[in-house]
Amino acid sequence: MSKKNQSKAEAYSFFSCIEKNFDKAARYIPIKKGLLEQIKACNAVYRIHFPVKIGKEIQVIEAYRVQHSHHKLPCKGGIRYSIKVNQDEVMTLAALMTYKCAIVDVPFGGAKGGIKIDPQIISVENIEKITRRYTSELIKKNFIGPGIDVPAPDYGTGEREMSWIFDTFLSLSHGEVDALACVTGKPVSQGGVRGRKEATGLGVFYGIRELCQMKEEMLSVGLDVGLHGKKVIIQGLGNVGYHAAKFFHEAGAIIVALAEMEGAIYNKKGLNVSNVILHLKNTGSILNFPESKNIEDTEKALELECDILIPAALENVIHKYNANRIKAKIIGEAANGPVTPEADDILGKNGVIIVPDIYLNAGGVTVSYFEWLKNLSHVRYGRMEKRFSENMNTELLQVIENSCRKKIPIEEKKMILRGPREIDLVRSGLEDTMINGFHKIRDLKKSLKIENLRTAAFVLAINKIIDSYEKLGIFP
Repeated sequence: MSKKNQSKAEAYSFFSCIEKNFDKAARYIPIKKGLLEQIKACNAVYRIHFPVKIGKEIQVIEAYRVQHSHHKLPCKGGIRYSIKVNQDEVMTLAALMTYKCAIVDVPFGGAKGGIKIDPQIISVENIEKITRRYTSELIKKNFIGPGIDVPAPDYGTGEREMSWIFDTFLSLSHGEVDALACVTGKPVSQGGVRGRKEATGLGVFYGIRELCQMKEEMLSVGLDVGLHGKKVIIQGLGNVGYHAAKFFHEAGAIIVALAEMEGAIYNKKGLNVSNVILHLKNTGSILNFPESKNIEDTEKALELECDILIPAALENVIHKYNANRIKAKIIGEAANGPVTPEADDILGKNGVIIVPDIYLNAGGVTVSYFEWLKNLSHVRYGRMEKRFSENMNTELLQVIENSCRKKIPIEEKKMILRGPREIDLVRSGLEDTMINGFHKIRDLKKSLKIENLRTAAFVLAINKIIDSYEKLGIFP
């Protein structure tokens, strides 16, 4: 793409993309326009400027917390640290969170936060200062709390920052018995839940896998049912992209290309994801991976031959200038907003199935919900039922062995006897959530004859939000 076209794509308002998708869905909803406008609007935007002493100088830090919807409380959404953070981006991501939560039946309103810093060039000590000060500012305005607004990790943040947020909240909220639930994405040792780190990538895998089980959809794009043998390209090897690639690889899909900011690598016979990550750690780049071809322009990797394309990095990477060159038959939006509305229309006319971000990358908030419930209940998953299940399974196996007069091999017996661990229950809950969410969207698309899965997903989300407002008695 030329620099001129690239600048146009980058300048595209992320929030306007969401509004356009919302308006497409609104055509299928028989409700007064004013009520739809209320659902679309961000309820509260908190823009903060606070001073932090960094070295010998005082720097003024720009930060945000946006609460898009209060149809359910608490609000929920991550906090990202990036020099590119701005109000439009945070508002858009908060809106996406509202719709994601509604689709997967997670009882939160959407929220998002951001701090305009580059965490790569700031010391750990100063990142901690900024995080703690930001948390104290949120507490002052009642923008954080187990029943008010629950942050989580996002781009540029992780377990470490969530620990600082929790500790700051705890120190300023004396006697709050549910303080652990003020933030999710914490280390397991501080009330976090096992399986949170890979949740978004695993959710992407579950969603695409379910689509690939649908004979009707696979026939429409000329593919066989199932994931095995399908050629996959993944853009972005961050937390989401890496775990999605790992699970696709383990399921028998062929990862033909992986793309990062510095370029991409390609091998039509397939790339071993674990070996690529090891190469990345050793060299600092995925380029020059043995038995692969380097592609200098990372955007060109999106245009290679494949069955499934997973953009897992930035928004607006597929736009009207490159949409006609996309050869994938299925696009799974692991990132937020990787396909612009204009590209959506072009790809739809070309018969490409797009699995939308507001459903597909909801695995993270789903497991965050599990962590929040764990913190409120003060009991880890599996503690109540693990031993009971093992004892029941032992008795059942004894009955089977006595009836058959044959001993079951020890290794098989161990596998059958094992009770559910926390990670087993979390993954089971995530899998069930993603499968149910997909079928609700698909069924709505078919019943209302909606043009694509994205619009159907928005219709599903809006209807659920309307239902919540009606139960609150807000809408006449």
